Amino acid sequence: MVTGAIKNKVDKIWDDIAAGGITNPITVIEQLTYLMFIRSLDEKELENEEFANMMGESGDYIFPQTESGQSMRWSKFKDKDPRDIFDIVSQRVFPAVKKIKNGKLPDFNAVGELIEIDEMSADFNSVNTAFSRYMEDAMFLIPTPQVLQKIVTGLEDLYTHDIADRDMQGDLYEYMLGKLATAGRNGQFRTPKHIRKMMVELIAPTPDDIICDPACGTAGFLVSAAEYIREHYEDTMTSDQWDAYASTMFSGFDTDRTMLRISAMNLMLHSISNPDVDYKDSVSKQNDISSKYTVCLANPPFKGTIDAESINDNLKAVTNTKKTELLFLALFLRLLKKGGRCACIVPDGVLFGSSNAHKSIRKEIIENHQLQAVISMPSGVFKPYAGVSTAVLVFTKTGAGGTENVWFYDMKADGYSLDDKRSEIQDNDIPDIIEGFHNLEKEVSKERTEQSFFVPKQEIVDNDYDLSINKYKKIEYVQVNYPPTHEIMAELRRMEKEIAEEMAELEKLLL
Repeated sequence: MVTGAIKNKVDKIWDDIAAGGITNPITVIEQLTYLMFIRSLDEKELENEEFANMMGESGDYIFPQTESGQSMRWSKFKDKDPRDIFDIVSQRVFPAVKKIKNGKLPDFNAVGELIEIDEMSADFNSVNTAFSRYMEDAMFLIPTPQVLQKIVTGLEDLYTHDIADRDMQGDLYEYMLGKLATAGRNGQFRTPKHIRKMMVELIAPTPDDIICDPACGTAGFLVSAAEYIREHYEDTMTSDQWDAYASTMFSGFDTDRTMLRISAMNLMLHSISNPDVDYKDSVSKQNDISSKYTVCLANPPFKGTIDAESINDNLKAVTNTKKTELLFLALFLRLLKKGGRCACIVPDGVLFGSSNAHKSIRKEIIENHQLQAVISMPSGVFKPYAGVSTAVLVFTKTGAGGTENVWFYDMKADGYSLDDKRSEIQDNDIPDIIEGFHNLEKEVSKERTEQSFFVPKQEIVDNDYDLSINKYKKIEYVQVNYPPTHEIMAELRRMEKEIAEEMAELEKLLL
């Protein structure tokens, strides 16, 4: 758990970076990510050395076994003079990390030139390859030796005294990611952790699932799914399941290489050492993945449009549009195996839009697959990022229909105020949503005037596949009895007389 003391230390590091002129939260996290990765390389090397000593044989090392190679290790430079730390990190460590291959760092020759590594010469799995894969275009932006020294000292203090285990490191990174308070391009913004957790609990992934977020951003959904699996299955997972957990169980795609570096680090800090995190425009012809995953969890970009020529033809066959929120729904259906489950966030317009593209994707899900739930969320859920009204759709790919009754839930509170401050409050519908979804037999008798209720498929079809909850929710009108007119008039005359008397009294005081 990230305590107040740890938050204060993180905030101090953050302020030191901002004082150096780096104020964009994504850039701050990116620079911290580089340094955390550099430190993790040294920790991995210490494990390699310990194993080699125990086995009495030479090890397969990350850092070159030369004076210049060893000088790049965090443990070797962290206590040096600020100018020396800056020179080592900016001129040696960072350029070497950008050229890491197969888990090994290159060395430098006598004149300080980087020596390229033979790609086939090292153990591919010795470090997090998903992270290193996207380092080539990374930029080191820490401006001065003094700022870098403060960051290195602050991180070392955190790692040494506060976050010894992987769970704590993951929580720390989640806290830093929580500082991303600005929306990204094309309507992208970070999904609050409690909303991600709710969606994961609705899907209830198992160690045998293959999980994908094709618009992964910082990999929050994948991390939440990983935490759920560890919480529910850690004591019973087999070695094969643990191997899959560390590698093939989790996949994420994004078109922002910065986000890919951040997501790879986020997953690495949650013991997922080599996830399938890839640079990919998910709805384009570049992505031809089909029927591969058993779970999709996502908050795809809203209100974005892309070049019609680049859209994959099999997505346009389902919904002929350039709108990303519709294309991603078609994508989920293509990515999933039969029986695969999806929980995704959509803007309200997807539920009731009247265009042919809107209707066709709703019809596809309802007629050819199994739509299970539509959970309407209040517009403040994504503040301060955006005030857009959204809903969570939960469906299963069947290819043969299966929608009979759709469960609607009108979420009014998520445990936080719906203003920009998002302060914790008592009202919270999320536990009731999770309980209701996993016990739908108890929901059958509920009336349309309640917060949750069922709607038969045929009624939805008759309403042009409209999925907005207000289309089906009944408003209960309460009769209000007013006093007779003569009593109201008498009260008004009494009040008028009282005002006149008080005005007269005030005039006397002013004379």
